[in-house]
This record gives sequence, structure tokens and C-alpha cells, in this order.
Amino acid sequence: MEAVLETDQLGKRYGRQWALRDCTLRLPAGRIAALVGPNGAGKSTLLHLAVGLSRPDAGVVRVLGEPPHHNPAVLAQVGFVAQDTPLYRDFTATELITMGGRLNRRWDATLARTRLADLGIPPGKPVGKLSGGQRAQVALALALAKRPRLLLLDEPVASLDPLARREFLQTLMGSVADTGTSVLLSSHLLADVERVCDHLIVLHAAQVRLGGAVDDLVTAHRRLVGPRHDGAPIPGVAEIVRGSHTDRQSTLLVRTDGPVTDPLWTEHDVALEDVILAYLVDGETQTNHAAWGVPA
Repeated sequence: MEAVLETDQLGKRYGRQWALRDCTLRLPAGRIAALVGPNGAGKSTLLHLAVGLSRPDAGVVRVLGEPPHHNPAVLAQVGFVAQDTPLYRDFTATELITMGGRLNRRWDATLARTRLADLGIPPGKPVGKLSGGQRAQVALALALAKRPRLLLLDEPVASLDPLARREFLQTLMGSVADTGTSVLLSSHLLADVERVCDHLIVLHAAQVRLGGAVDDLVTAHRRLVGPRHDGAPIPGVAEIVRGSHTDRQSTLLVRTDGPVTDPLWTEHDVALEDVILAYLVDGETQTNHAAWGVPA
């Protein structure tokens, strides 16, 4: 399957600090992918590299098969909504749509106008006077008007209330269904990830910890409960991702590579949220869960 975004040992450094390091991933075309990680994990850095706003210090990034930096032919096929949805606040939505048509060859002004009309967003009001949810919808409509093959969204709903967030995601899903656009959505709201995404990339400590189709990842992970684990290999277990222990019992979240046949271990299904948190929390306290939109 064609990849819309590929990286190989990608790295970006600011001073002595690596914001992203040894990042290798592949995003197949036609996916709605979640890019998940704590603040400082490198999510925004990866997206900026993908849209050519930054140049790598190590490794390679390819978008639609080509390096994006100083590559207008590639960037014309990529839509990007940054975290703070930057828009000219004194411009109206109508003026922004007109400007977009002058800057982009593949511009679909009708699409943008129709989507904003369907959402009841006033076209003649300066966007700086719109609500946060409305501004996010304007930014999304402008990005979609490019008719992009790849749409990159950097925490687009983080500051929105639940209703505005739901409306934004519904618009996104409808647009993807209509156009077949591939999407990479950076988010720390796990409920939103589960609702709309079919592919997952987990970044932690500037590196990719996990990546793949959501259904495959959930199927490959299990929770095992059994006698206190002494470190010995468990048949069918490729990796122990996270474990908790009492004097006599261990509970392990594991990645499997086959059936777990040892009768000492009881096997349980896990949810996508369990898998993500296991790779992110990584021994930290449960109080961190609140930052991920889930209860402690």
C-alpha cells in the first residue's frame, strides 16, 4: 500500500536537546491516524518536518514519496492546521477563501463556503470575533479547500468545548469519507482518538514507541493475571509492556506473538486506551492519567 508519510531515523535537534530522534514510521494512504504523546514528545516537531517548516538534523522524511522541504509540488498536496489555528483575525471567512484561491492552484472555494454555511458560521464576520470552535472550523475548511492528499492536524481540538470538538470531528470524518484524504491527527484526548482514528502512532521521549492499525494493535496486546512473575519467559509473549505486582500475583500488559498457553496465566482483552497508556505512562504515577482525558 502507498505511504503518504515515511520517516527513517528522523531527528531534529534544538541546541543540545533532541526534540525528535531515531523516528521511523510509515503511514499508509487512506488512514485517519492519531499521533499521540505527552507534551515534549516531538509531535509538533514531526508535523513541522512533514510540512517543510523545519529541516531534519538526521535521517529522512518523505511526504507522498518526496522530501517536503522547499518542494512546492508536494506541499500543494498537503493541508496543515497548526495548534493555534493561525488565521488573519481581521479577515472574514469570505476574504480568507478568496485569498486561498489566489495562493493555491487546486483550490475548491465552493467546498469551503458550503462547509461553513452548513455549520452556520457567518461569512462576513472577522474570524477574530468568532468562537474558538468556529475559528477551528474555518481553519479546517481552508485546509480541505486545497483538496489535499494528506491533511496534518496539530492538536486542533485541544482548546474546544466537548460540543465544538464533536462538531469538528464530525466535519473531519465527513470530509475524509467524501475525498479519501489521508489524515494525521495529533491529540492527547484518547476518547477522540478512539472515535475517529483507525491507525495509531505513539511518540514518547522523542521516539516512536508503537505504530500500526488500531485493530491490529489492540488484538496483539493482552492483560495477563497470574503468579508473581520472576522474569522467566512466558510462551506467546513477545514483550511485557507494563506490570504491577503484589507479594503473590502479577498483572501484566503484554504484546503477544502467539497464543498464551500457560494455564497459570488468565488472559483478558484490553482497550485501546489501556494500550496507549501502557506505552506512555511507563512506570509513572496514575495521577498523570488526568492529562490524557481519562480518569485516574
